[in-house]
Amino acid sequence: MNWIVSALVVASVGILAWGWFEAGWLRTRVVEVWVDGVPPELDGLRIAHLSDFHLGVPSRGRRAVAEAVAWVRERRPDLVCVTGDLVSRRSGMQELEERLRELAPCFVVLGNHDFGNSRDPFSQPIDPEGVAGIEGVVLLTDESVDVMMAGCRIQVIGLDPRTYASRGARPTDLIDESTDLRILLSHFPGIARRIPEGAFHLVLAGHLHAGQIVLPYPGGKLGLAHLRARDVGGIYEYGATTLHVSPGLGTTFVPFRFFARPEVTELVVRSA
Repeated sequence: MNWIVSALVVASVGILAWGWFEAGWLRTRVVEVWVDGVPPELDGLRIAHLSDFHLGVPSRGRRAVAEAVAWVRERRPDLVCVTGDLVSRRSGMQELEERLRELAPCFVVLGNHDFGNSRDPFSQPIDPEGVAGIEGVVLLTDESVDVMMAGCRIQVIGLDPRTYASRGARPTDLIDESTDLRILLSHFPGIARRIPEGAFHLVLAGHLHAGQIVLPYPGGKLGLAHLRARDVGGIYEYGATTLHVSPGLGTTFVPFRFFARPEVTELVVRSA
């Protein structure tokens, strides 16, 4: 019986050690997305997508964030977008400011953790002005901004997580249909099911950490962190709208990841 107990202890320690390691084992990925209606001048546009830093808690997610930021700086994409849950504790604000300065210029939306609105009883809200005041960082809270590239107008709209949670989000009210590429930034991927098909060319979201704690089984996998969630990580098509859900970089509740590595993604737009 003693050897069984010892084996279970060793196995448990090994599993926890792997989860701690995987939480900092960054995946870098370049993905082509084919987008209808985008002019050929924007073919090859590169968009870096990062999400869910969750800074301020002990986790190897800090390492993943630092490595992801360094990779983006080396790649020098055309646009950099960050989709919320930047910190879990206010103690992470200084590190967040440093990382955002490294990413600037960039477009940012906040997530539910940034307002202390989560199941984590220790989550602490931050002052959005602390993010908005960073030079080169464009914080979008139910707002729109236009960017000119290759003679084309790109519209970036950012969704406030509070209006999403209250079901008051109306990002389509901000759309300028004369723009050549329309991108919606939302912490929550569920917004893709609430907007008319084709209203946006791209929707970038996060929130679900690719499940964070995942149990694979033949033919699929079970994400324990979000049992009933859809679209937990990767590319999804909603008619003429392409949704990318970032697996995120940090962790929440527990400092582990299992079969859900942190990821920074570069999306390469292809004109269809």
